[in-house]
Amino acid sequence: MFRHTIRLGRIFGIDIDLDYSWFLVFGLLTWVLAVNYYPAEFKNASPGEYWLLGALTAVMLFVSVLLHELGHSVVAKRFGIPVPRITLFVFGGVSQISSEPTKAATEFWIAIAGPAVSFALGAIFWELRPVFASVPPLLALTKYMGLMNLGLGAFNLIPAFPLDGGRVFRAIVWAISGNFHRATAVAVFTGRFFGFLLIFLGVWQVLEGSFLNGMWIAFIGWYLESAATSQLQGQMVKDLLAGHKVSEMMSRDCMPISGDLTLQELVEKHILASGHRCFVVTRGNETIGLITLSEIKKVPRSSWSTTNVTQVMIPADKLTSTPANAAAWTTIENMERNGIKQLPVVDRGRVIGVFSRDDLVHYLGILQSLRA
Repeated sequence: MFRHTIRLGRIFGIDIDLDYSWFLVFGLLTWVLAVNYYPAEFKNASPGEYWLLGALTAVMLFVSVLLHELGHSVVAKRFGIPVPRITLFVFGGVSQISSEPTKAATEFWIAIAGPAVSFALGAIFWELRPVFASVPPLLALTKYMGLMNLGLGAFNLIPAFPLDGGRVFRAIVWAISGNFHRATAVAVFTGRFFGFLLIFLGVWQVLEGSFLNGMWIAFIGWYLESAATSQLQGQMVKDLLAGHKVSEMMSRDCMPISGDLTLQELVEKHILASGHRCFVVTRGNETIGLITLSEIKKVPRSSWSTTNVTQVMIPADKLTSTPANAAAWTTIENMERNGIKQLPVVDRGRVIGVFSRDDLVHYLGILQSLRA
């Protein structure tokens, strides 16, 4: 299983992951602070001191983002909604709340918790300025952290879904209309509007000569517009899959084979002859593993004739599987979250098929055709 994140640890039972994209913004922010901000705030420091302060500030800023996300997560858990992990990435962070709130009030309190934490941190850092007035580096640090946390809280309250403000806005529309889907549609429309507005303002700034600022604003606008559209598409898919199980859409052509076969025999006698792409490796009545084209392609073709299936299969005790009666939407969310392309489907301890993204796309096409 390939992961795009680094596991940092657990807080309140929530996994904390660091996306590789974080290092990009960490380096960029450290450079901006070391070259522009700190030299303008106080003089006569060495370049090394400026860079050290820049790196420390960048780390502290992401700790603030983590606390912001923990605000969402802790409140969600208080309402009984599981939060498996928080991921820090190039745009800040995201709490992977496992399910949508069932009430508008729950949505409101979960959404508002993050900005509340940011405003509290901003106020604390701002009030610490007099304490460090005689130490210019620490004064500059507290000033920056105060302004950034206040800015983070304010930015997230923009009513642009899926920002926190957009979720607060959705909760209000939901409470007034009593219709979650209508509230989501309105919030997504508003989010796309703000996204296009930021893109326009960014392009305007570029044309005015402020290239870097303009490009960054336009990039944020593009991200908001894309995220809002993706959220609406995700909601549509979720609605289509409501009540459907993995067993309805899985591939059932996962035929049993003996582990004594070589890869050459498997390819010639089964894959090319019958078109099967997934195989359950058995020993008597016992399932001992699973092999698909992905495992076969990892072995050089010249070694196929001397390599047995059992040497490259995924052993049964290492298989990540899903029950046949598992909800399709929940399963595909878990697969996306963990970078899994396909899952063996198990019923009473026996592999009866494989569920993949291709199966999902095919089944969604059928559902959409029937609805149309």
